[in-house]
Amino acid sequence: MIYTVTLNPSLDYIVSVTDLNLGTTNRTTNELLYPGGKGINVSIVLNNLGIESKILGFTAGFTGREIRRKIKEIGLSENFIDVNEGMSRINIKIRSNEETEVNGMGPKLTEENIKNLYEQLDALTEGDVLVLSGSIPSGLSSTLYQDIMKRYKDKRLLIAVDASKDLLTNVLPLNPFVIKPNKQELEEILDIKLNDTQDTVIYAKKLQETGARNVIVSMAGNGAVLVTEDGDTFYTKPPVGKAVNSVGAGDSMLAGFLYGYLTFKDYEKAFYYSVCTGSASAFSEGLATKDAVERLLAKIP
Repeated sequence: MIYTVTLNPSLDYIVSVTDLNLGTTNRTTNELLYPGGKGINVSIVLNNLGIESKILGFTAGFTGREIRRKIKEIGLSENFIDVNEGMSRINIKIRSNEETEVNGMGPKLTEENIKNLYEQLDALTEGDVLVLSGSIPSGLSSTLYQDIMKRYKDKRLLIAVDASKDLLTNVLPLNPFVIKPNKQELEEILDIKLNDTQDTVIYAKKLQETGARNVIVSMAGNGAVLVTEDGDTFYTKPPVGKAVNSVGAGDSMLAGFLYGYLTFKDYEKAFYYSVCTGSASAFSEGLATKDAVERLLAKIP
């Protein structure tokens, strides 16, 4: 079973404005409302690809109830823990001349809440896949993902981590199955500037040397790189298409990689599924569907 953890889920309110002008009243031309959060996005895409998962994390208030309602409406399985104080986030994404985001804070979690999460994770068994992705609510330690991995090190889980800065670097010595920084995150982690694909490969391998088994680096329109624990390196440009949506493209890449690996046990196939799944989300208003992914697979340069 695949378990995705979204510690700080949201309602993503996506609005289109023809020409956004600050300081005045602007009217939308289109509105969308989705359950959001990186782990939730991974579960949605896995479901679209035909693989079941269970969503774990925390919800609070009326927004939390709506997140759960929408997840069940999609047909996903969740076991969120209710938090008494605060409310789950509303993240506003404005599409106009430029794309602007305003993200909410989320509820305040307690030690008891984290204890409840550990009680759920205690049920995982060898061979299960655990996806730790996204930011964590304020007040929690940046070692949280590291603490989770330490606790379950002997269970031989396949753990995927998609996070930034300390949340990611702290887990590397614990040998996560796969990590997926983007180019900007890789630059921030290593305090360097990546000039080309060769640089990206070199520094992806440095993260691998620190402990990650497999490293995917997404480079937006310049494609992606995968360095594997088998010593292979793969690179491809993305399929040709018009990008209309940046929300969830990186999460879709991770979902596509997990789908490809679990289905074929082949890193090269997993990589191409990863790239095409990310692109399928970028080319649509929603998240990738299996038909869209398979159409793009035929277009990989």
